[in-house]
Amino acid sequence: MAQRIRIKLLSFDHSLVDKSCDKIVKTVRNTGAIVAGPIPLPTEKKIVTVLRSPHVNKKAREQFQLCTYKRMLDIYTSTSKTVDALSKLELPSGVEIIIKG
Repeated sequence: MAQRIRIKLLSFDHSLVDKSCDKIVKTVRNTGAIVAGPIPLPTEKKIVTVLRSPHVNKKAREQFQLCTYKRMLDIYTSTSKTVDALSKLELPSGVEIIIKG
């Protein structure tokens, strides 16, 4: 398997994403593959504005923000040992993983 594997990690907590990236990089380097990254991707910020009171005080509003943090890893010269190690790896809940081969 001399192809590139691209792993994209998404989470609402930046510390979870960083810990997951460190875990993946250590695992892949132990199997002998070459890793490029983690590459930080732009953070998506979703802002929602809500009225504080439903009946009066139209000008009194409150804003909430939801940030999605992203990181990308590229794995080169992967072997079957690398793929097995990645499949057995346990990552914390709250991190979404997208793998493209």
